[in-house]
Amino acid sequence: MKLFISAVTKFLLGVVLVGALIFLPAGSFVFLNGWLLLGVLFIPMFIAGLFMMFKNPDLLKRRLEAKEKQKEQDLVIKLSGLMFILGFIIAGLGFRFGWYMLPKTAVYIAAAVFISAYILYAEVLRENIYLSRTIKVEENQRVVDTGLYAIVRHPMYSATLILFLSMPLILGSIYSFIIFLEYPFIIAKRIKGEEELLEKELAGYSEYKQKVKYRLIPFIW
Repeated sequence: MKLFISAVTKFLLGVVLVGALIFLPAGSFVFLNGWLLLGVLFIPMFIAGLFMMFKNPDLLKRRLEAKEKQKEQDLVIKLSGLMFILGFIIAGLGFRFGWYMLPKTAVYIAAAVFISAYILYAEVLRENIYLSRTIKVEENQRVVDTGLYAIVRHPMYSATLILFLSMPLILGSIYSFIIFLEYPFIIAKRIKGEEELLEKELAGYSEYKQKVKYRLIPFIW
């Protein structure tokens, strides 16, 4: 029950916060792109949360943890938060003041890409029950090297890269997209710190790095 209340509270706070960051700058609730983003973002999240609640509550608990113990990684989280705040506000202001908005076709394609990335994210959660929002090594944790983990070492970040870069496009804002282009650099810094920890504390990770060469994008990085 405690986990359920925590999950529902954080979910509702997320909906309210993202909605406020989009619709307050827009000055109107008729910003349809904003409603589209809320739908494709939070409806699958709600379904996934229910699934984890009944099938794997320990995974849900780890996904709800957000407090980073490492100072450098805490900075990464704060930079990501700043990116979201600025990006959503700029998208809302773009609607209010009539800045250039992407055509509806581009918005719908971005929404389809977002949902596809969500499916990819769900597959990563299925493959790796040790996934946490914070960087740490769990007791009895082992290296996962099958499925998507046989292609890149951090498929969760690959999925979030697609998810986050799709968001400003769903909102129809090219200016917001420029702000979100900071994310690949933010996530690269996070991966660097995470791999240093995993090499020290997770048995077999150094050998896994030799086996799977690419961190985020196959054949590129």
